[in-house]
Amino acid sequence: MSRKPITRRSAIGRLLAGGALVAAPALPARLWAAQPPEGARLSDGRLTIEFDAAMRSRLLLDGKALTPLASAEALLPVDSAPVDHFLLLDHAEEAVSGPHGAGRRHVLRGTAEGALEQQIAITFFDRYPGLALYEVQYRNTGKAPLGVAGWRVATHDLLDHPDGAWSFAGASYPDRRDWIQPVGPGFEQRNFMGMNGSDYGGGTPVAVVWRRDAGIAVGHVETVPRLVSLPVAAQPGGTRLGLSGDEPAMLEPGAVLTLPAAFVMAHRGDYFAPLDAYRRIMAERGLAAPAIPETAYGPVWCAWGYERKFTPDQVYGTLPKARDLGFEWAVIDDGWQRAEGDWRVETERFPRGDEDMRAFATRIKSYGMRPRLWLAPLAVDPGTPLLRDHPDMLLLDRNGAAQNVSWWNAFTLCPAYEPTVDYFRKLVRQIIGDWGFEGLKLDGQHLNGVAPCYNPAHNHARPEESYEKLQDFWKAIHDEVMAINPQAVVEICPCGDSFAFHNIPAMNNTPASDPTSSWQVRLKGKTFKALMGPAAPYSGDHVELSDGGRDFASTYGIGGIPASKFTYPEDAPKPTEPLPPGGFKLTPEKEALWRKWIDLYRANRLAQGTYRGELYDIGFDKPEAHVVSMDKQLHYAFYADAWRGKLPLRGLEAGEYALADGFSGADLGRVRGPEALLDARFEGFLLVRATPVAGGAA
Repeated sequence: MSRKPITRRSAIGRLLAGGALVAAPALPARLWAAQPPEGARLSDGRLTIEFDAAMRSRLLLDGKALTPLASAEALLPVDSAPVDHFLLLDHAEEAVSGPHGAGRRHVLRGTAEGALEQQIAITFFDRYPGLALYEVQYRNTGKAPLGVAGWRVATHDLLDHPDGAWSFAGASYPDRRDWIQPVGPGFEQRNFMGMNGSDYGGGTPVAVVWRRDAGIAVGHVETVPRLVSLPVAAQPGGTRLGLSGDEPAMLEPGAVLTLPAAFVMAHRGDYFAPLDAYRRIMAERGLAAPAIPETAYGPVWCAWGYERKFTPDQVYGTLPKARDLGFEWAVIDDGWQRAEGDWRVETERFPRGDEDMRAFATRIKSYGMRPRLWLAPLAVDPGTPLLRDHPDMLLLDRNGAAQNVSWWNAFTLCPAYEPTVDYFRKLVRQIIGDWGFEGLKLDGQHLNGVAPCYNPAHNHARPEESYEKLQDFWKAIHDEVMAINPQAVVEICPCGDSFAFHNIPAMNNTPASDPTSSWQVRLKGKTFKALMGPAAPYSGDHVELSDGGRDFASTYGIGGIPASKFTYPEDAPKPTEPLPPGGFKLTPEKEALWRKWIDLYRANRLAQGTYRGELYDIGFDKPEAHVVSMDKQLHYAFYADAWRGKLPLRGLEAGEYALADGFSGADLGRVRGPEALLDARFEGFLLVRATPVAGGAA
């Protein structure tokens, strides 16, 4: 494909999914140094970045080296070795101020044999100690076009530690793997932000690797998702991470390739602090969670225990018990519709169609509960009227094939095609405005990311528009709902995916999204409290998905919202999937336990407290620990198969605290802050509530 030359003075540019060909802004002449330096040392007093004369760099935290000297940035030409050594020509700096506050910007410029210029602008900000923003450009200063196969930025090896390392990666995979994992020999994960399966893709464009004493985070800070990778791989002597792209480009003489704006952060503790900093930076760039209504924190009962063939009578028979236990939401799950993509009401159980759905919502409200309805936007089954009448909505690959949604054997619609957006906005108006439901459960692993779309009917400027504008589709749905009912809940449940950060402005509630273990309930909770805010309205999903099917403690302890899909008085008569031992029916023994946990949640509402994720390292601290601050109390949660020993109580202020078992209420004595230890013995979990003694704590 031919491209017109793009010069330093030209305003012409063509965005690429992993980089952009743009005009290079002329930097003020006053910035440039008179003589080429032998190296450069940039620092904010916490993070130091040292460059040598070949523009190789290393990272230091509080003066201690975290990485060896290496070529962290490189351009990868087609059919030739990476260009990763540049003679440093000059280094300049200036004070800056903007959305991220006051800071200092450094600009380094180098050349590779006079044929390729590399410019790295690194900015430190006063309010983000230890973090630097990277803006990297390459300019073809030669006389011939340069084919580009890819690039890398901020690629470093975190040096080994005797205790090993842990990693967080924001990519999505069909095996629904843990978002955080220990880094062992041979560990390698590409962390591509595009599709890693036909319906698994997207995520949070951040990778973190940390040791017991320090860590490094890398990510991009573009306000639209990019088709980039954040590979993490074990290396001899360390763990490598960085940001890379492999979208081909042709760099004409004088043209400039501008890479996605990135960040590097050196930190203490686990991955929580870097994700929290990323959230705040993105909010300052205009991408933030919406206002959260009080209703978003209500405990959730879902009818999914009765599966797709649920009947209204089964739901009506369970609602009094659900309300009596303290559940505030009733979710009508998959099965009310005729098919995915045929969103007309199923008439065997709802013979009056729309009138029956209005009556269903009204009946739920009569029990003092709020109705929420399941929906799988963008999925369309073969043979449905929507696909028959609007085949133009399909997302097609470069060969004209549809993108499969494996769970329902459905196809994916293009979120960047206006008729698709309009169709679902109209459907939402019917569900919320006409039928009277007060929330949506938007469900399916296909919600998190989509492939580039080549459907000629859509007239996309670039195929990547479908991927980049998915966030706009969800925002249109959210805004349509909230315009009708400002107290409504919009839940996005991208089953098993690593949640796409760019979709967060379009939701005010999220679950653990089909966790495979209680460990996933907790680690996903910690992640969301970083990415969405310390009071994120996060649910541990149906407790029946946790270890043993009754582990409310994992949801409660991380400040999550309890949820269940229990049936009452009996299980679904003909389940399509094998029931767990004991089934889902609410037995008297279960009822007592469910009531205990829901009462405890409603009494303390920890989901609305401040999750203190910086206090404990989920990888290295044993036992695993979490803490939520609420109304001057600190609520600790410790988890282990079995534990006997001392527990550090972090986050206390100076003064005396009365301790109590957060589950049983038993007196655990008193301690004095700010540093305290509790001698404890438990199996499974221990909740500790620390209350300041009047006059004893500041």
